[in-house]
Amino acid sequence: MQIQLPHAGIILLVGPSNSGKSTWLKRLIENETILPSEVVSSDDYRKLVGDVEHIDWKGHPSDEADALYEAYQDISTEAFTLMTSLIEARARLNKLTIIDATHLYASDRKKYIELARRLHQPVYALVLDIDQVTLLERDQQRDFPRGGRRVKQQVQVFNREKRSMKREGFDQLHIVADVEKVELVRPMDNPLHISADHGIDVIGDIHGCFDEFIELLGRLGYSENEEGLYVHPEGRTFLSLGDIMSRGPKSLETIRFFVRHVEAGLANMIDSNHGWKVLRWLEGRNVTMKHGDELFVEEFNVFEEENGAELTEALRSSIKRLLKNAPSHYVLTKHDIPTAVCVHAGIRDEFIGKSSRDISDFCRYGDNDGFDDSGKPIRKDWTVQHHSKMLIIWGHDPRQRPLRLNQTINIDQGVVFGGNLTAFRYPEQTFVQVEANQDYAQVDDNPLVTLEAKRLDPPNIGKFMNGYTVETEAFGAIHVSKETIEPSIDLVSHHTVPLEELVYIPPTMSPTPKPAAEAGYLEHPDEAIAYYREHGITRLIAEKKHMGSRAILLVFKDEDAAERTIGRRTKGIIYTRSGRRFFESEQELEVVTRLHQSLISHEYFTTHQTEFVLLDAEILPWNLKARDLIRNQYAHVAEQALLDREQLKHALESAVDRVEGVCDWYTEVNQKLEQAETFKQAFQTYCWDVEDINAIKIAPFHVLAHSEETFFDKTHEWHMGMNQRFADMDELFLATEYRLIEDADTANDVIEWWKAMTEEGHEGIVIKPDRFLTQVDGKLIQPAIKVRGRKYLSIIYGMDYLEPENLKRLKKRNVSKKQKLALREFALGMEGIKRFVHREPLERYHECVLATLAMEAEPVDPRL
Repeated sequence: MQIQLPHAGIILLVGPSNSGKSTWLKRLIENETILPSEVVSSDDYRKLVGDVEHIDWKGHPSDEADALYEAYQDISTEAFTLMTSLIEARARLNKLTIIDATHLYASDRKKYIELARRLHQPVYALVLDIDQVTLLERDQQRDFPRGGRRVKQQVQVFNREKRSMKREGFDQLHIVADVEKVELVRPMDNPLHISADHGIDVIGDIHGCFDEFIELLGRLGYSENEEGLYVHPEGRTFLSLGDIMSRGPKSLETIRFFVRHVEAGLANMIDSNHGWKVLRWLEGRNVTMKHGDELFVEEFNVFEEENGAELTEALRSSIKRLLKNAPSHYVLTKHDIPTAVCVHAGIRDEFIGKSSRDISDFCRYGDNDGFDDSGKPIRKDWTVQHHSKMLIIWGHDPRQRPLRLNQTINIDQGVVFGGNLTAFRYPEQTFVQVEANQDYAQVDDNPLVTLEAKRLDPPNIGKFMNGYTVETEAFGAIHVSKETIEPSIDLVSHHTVPLEELVYIPPTMSPTPKPAAEAGYLEHPDEAIAYYREHGITRLIAEKKHMGSRAILLVFKDEDAAERTIGRRTKGIIYTRSGRRFFESEQELEVVTRLHQSLISHEYFTTHQTEFVLLDAEILPWNLKARDLIRNQYAHVAEQALLDREQLKHALESAVDRVEGVCDWYTEVNQKLEQAETFKQAFQTYCWDVEDINAIKIAPFHVLAHSEETFFDKTHEWHMGMNQRFADMDELFLATEYRLIEDADTANDVIEWWKAMTEEGHEGIVIKPDRFLTQVDGKLIQPAIKVRGRKYLSIIYGMDYLEPENLKRLKKRNVSKKQKLALREFALGMEGIKRFVHREPLERYHECVLATLAMEAEPVDPRL
């Protein structure tokens, strides 16, 4: 007799004492059929908790026997409590557990059946039906006999209970008379696991769009062999997330294709809601075929009319076999390590790698909360409950573009609704898409159209109130705390530009990770260059850092483009790093109109085939936005310091030659007076009168995006080239000076350039890697490091900061938190722009903006 064990689950051995359960299990362990850790024995646990396997109360006076029996019962109770705890833990971890106990009573078996159901595990019963004579003979041979009376009582209970076991809900029940004739067979690996070592192409919902599917396979590198099977030269296979049929024009052809490829081991397919419904219809169940399933029925009936009953029955059997064998999900492994999950509609973390009716329902339909007035399911967002590191790849819910959310990826792009058919290549994690030839579904409530219509709907702020996590491609998961999110929500609720226009907040920038080694400097280019060299980056760019106010410019091709993008007719908007409007309305209109006309006259939008351009820039002069700060803080401090130090200097002049020790004091005061003058000149360098917009200068150092693409893959030299092109279009734009750093000589040139520039009073430079986005060993490194000059830093740290004791103290500053913030905000900014360009819902790109504003609320030294 051969019994197939599950990969994981609970196996109850059932039988009176002396049935041979323990002896059989020891033999299975010896021949390595099972692991010692997979056996949980009641006798062993009695020893663990009570130091004894059995207490014999026979032959004792009644009072002693009662006490011994009670002690045995207490030990047994504790042993089974501990056993149950272990079995539950193993079930949660998806392990196989064989329980060695008598399990004679229905209540004993019921608790394990309920435990298995609750934790989505199969539960088997292996019933050892041994005759009473044999049991009694074996009892006499035991070290601690149970006694003939007790054995007979157990046999009586066993025979009574045996008749009802089949109705108790075991997934499998095997009655065994001779364990010597039993062969246990178990799978080597979890049958839900698939190796991705040779590559797997996961394909979203096909819905009978067979032509697009074949085109997609071609783009993925598959070709048809002599047997009519599509194979990949590198041994890759493809995996369908389900819903291969219904709604589209060629459901039957698609299904027959998968029947052949799955049976040939070249493809896999997952269970799905449409697949499950089609299976029940083929089995003759009473189901209503609608929502596109009726089209499958029509195709099937046509096949029967054209080919007859015999071929139709063979087709029915093959389709049923395909659909019945389709699991609820697959787990992809790399080098035998589970790393990703493929599922149709969604999955909970605790379901992964397991099988049950509840799991199948969840994986087919997702997390639904009833139905709306039209009869459609109300879908809850199951992705927010996903906390494991495993990537979940899913479909079912059409989105306009592949959607990455909380370590999940939706790749149903609604091909049957006129969208795209998407393949996700694993482990490369790249996308390949084919555009639909037409909208096959032709339904009034096309989900892609509905999504576009609701794209700018206000976000549910309640989702963010208690903190949340943003999944970014560049950095991974970034958590936003409740404490920092509250002031950010208040900011966007009352003070910023409208949410649909607030698409990006520039990241903070870290200074050099270490203080300057060169004497007399707090910051120096050497430390920035060394940081990148330590990470293996040899080609850098140094850009002049403008002392102005950071601004984001979103300029549109025309008002129609703006309405399509942000829902408002405008030529453009300009806002600050905190999301507030940069100019007053009239001045903004004047600036935007001027820039728009220049871009139009130079055919910028036509040349680049874009509906908008998104720029990250610095707007000068500084006093344009910081007038009050300059007047109330810097100017006041400078005037007071100059006045006080000038008066003290005059007072000391008459005593220099007459009073001993005054000379040194006079020298110190004279130096402090020079420092005050330097301080005044430093901030005045960045200020000038602005009588009209012609006095304004806009230095755009990043072209962040056009309507169909982002530019994070470009070099900073490319961005500087675009900066020059803008400067050539309009005098409002200011070209930024820059230098490349490629070796020691060019590094020295940059240092000399920086020294000369900063001695003239300019702020300093920003040193960046060659490429906009730079990762080393999969980790994001600082996208930019600012190196400010000595004169400018007097504004930040005070006019006397270069005095030896002050400088020594300042060199102990800790920039690590600033560095972490810079990385997170940079990743959030990129993520938000990608979502905006991909026309994802407002809530999706707004959560990135809100998170960046929350990062800014974290306590960090503002001088860094």
